[in-house]
Amino acid sequence: MCAARAGQRGKRVVVLERAEAVGKKILISGGGRCNFTNLHTAPDRYLSANPHFAKSALARYTAGDFLQLVENHGIAWHEKTLGQLFCDGSARQIVAMLLAECEKGGVEVRCGVDVGEVEHGDGRFRIGEYTAPALVISTGGPSIPKMGATGFAYDLARRFGLKVVEPRPALVPLTLGGGDVLFRELSGVSADVVASVGKARFREAALFTHRGLSGPAILQVSSYWRPGEAVAIDFLPGRAPGWLTEAKRAAPRTMLRSVLRDALPERLAATLADRLPPLAELGGATDKALNAAEAQLAGWRFHPTGTEGFAKAEVTVGGISTAELSSRTMASHRVPGLYAIGEAVDVTGWLGGYNFQWAWASGVAAGDAL
Repeated sequence: MCAARAGQRGKRVVVLERAEAVGKKILISGGGRCNFTNLHTAPDRYLSANPHFAKSALARYTAGDFLQLVENHGIAWHEKTLGQLFCDGSARQIVAMLLAECEKGGVEVRCGVDVGEVEHGDGRFRIGEYTAPALVISTGGPSIPKMGATGFAYDLARRFGLKVVEPRPALVPLTLGGGDVLFRELSGVSADVVASVGKARFREAALFTHRGLSGPAILQVSSYWRPGEAVAIDFLPGRAPGWLTEAKRAAPRTMLRSVLRDALPERLAATLADRLPPLAELGGATDKALNAAEAQLAGWRFHPTGTEGFAKAEVTVGGISTAELSSRTMASHRVPGLYAIGEAVDVTGWLGGYNFQWAWASGVAAGDAL
């Protein structure tokens, strides 16, 4: 996006790509159909040490702008859920579109280039045979290393004296141990829940795995989770307070396990019932006991032992400090001609196309400023 924008403005641009082909992460995204943006993109759906930093770029290049580009290239698309937009066909269409836009701007794309030393002096950057007055760091973060991802962006930024906010895995499964290990036996079971960490709350599916917790709701809160914190799960979201006592009055002979089985997968219902204080028929339980069971089901606390790390993380929280960059141009304050965009920067979006939109928007911001 950055190269295409700058090239179409008449700039001479070369993209140096370490992989043998461009867009490898794009190709695996969205199950191969690329969740390329989100209609509900807004700055409050991004994490950063400076929550205001993303506002400028996102306002100037919107989800609607990228969607127009997609449609201009004749790519069919659909909305899945929660504003998430996917290609009807393949993620390859998005890669082809970006390459076509680069070609339109006369951009040279070189793959298989392992950038080593980056020299800087006399107002120019030097990488091998290339010299230029501007250098854009757009190498992403260390998430999904099997795709070739590394922390190169941070190493390069530090070489130029830029601060880096400590990177950590985000949109990543959480691991369970200790008293929560029983829930790993539910591997493969999923349910619609509300998961929360602090003030962050997400209603989507949670999935139990052989290592712990995953699924969209868990991936979302993982970006906010810190070691030692609890994750709370409401297994029956939307139930009005007192629903169990109402169930008791309506059908006093009903067992709690039966009530849960009507609302949740059977294995999950059985496990939760076993972990709650023993209740026989609802009619035999006090309202106080039922209210306590309700409260536990609405805020079941898990204490993750950690995450599955960068290997399974979709993105990275942290990165090149936004304090080092202009929010309008993505240019470094201290090194003239140096820019950083996308996941390399300390801006991380929610699950569902938000990180792609930040990539497009920050790329355009830099591309228009070069």
